[in-house]
Amino acid sequence: MHTETMKENSQLLTALREAVGVVQMVLFKELRSRMAKKKPDAELSRLAALAGAITNEVFGTQNPGEKFVRFRTENRGEIEQEMLALKDELPELCADVTDALRIQTLCDHQEGNDTSQTLVRAKELGFLMEDRDVPLPSSFMMLARSLGEKHNLIIPPTQLATGQGTAMVH
Repeated sequence: MHTETMKENSQLLTALREAVGVVQMVLFKELRSRMAKKKPDAELSRLAALAGAITNEVFGTQNPGEKFVRFRTENRGEIEQEMLALKDELPELCADVTDALRIQTLCDHQEGNDTSQTLVRAKELGFLMEDRDVPLPSSFMMLARSLGEKHNLIIPPTQLATGQGTAMVH
């Protein structure tokens, strides 16, 4: 493969992974918010840990840190219940999570890793929207940007005023 093409593929994979990360952050934020309403007496740190564990579980990415492994083990039942409830309690995010999981799986495949079990698990838990087409990279990145803006996670790009950009070039 030509070096320039490899570099472009690497940049595309990096951009797509960042877009998947935006969807993960939105899911985390929404889970934490929803659980705070359901469990108003719970400690915020516990709700954040639970939301993080669920998000990691959804995307098949486990934090290897000892305290995270222990939390996941000790709260396995609650994590499973929350994952089963995703389709009913956060239906507006299921399409975005489906797209992100598919893009993540494609990126992993390009790097020689088979992570298709995350898609199988999402299907089993009922929040994978199988009838959706796999998004094109540009469509997915636009979706992630608009989702990030909507949830105040991304600062939208601003147009440079005329003459402003030329002052930066020497």
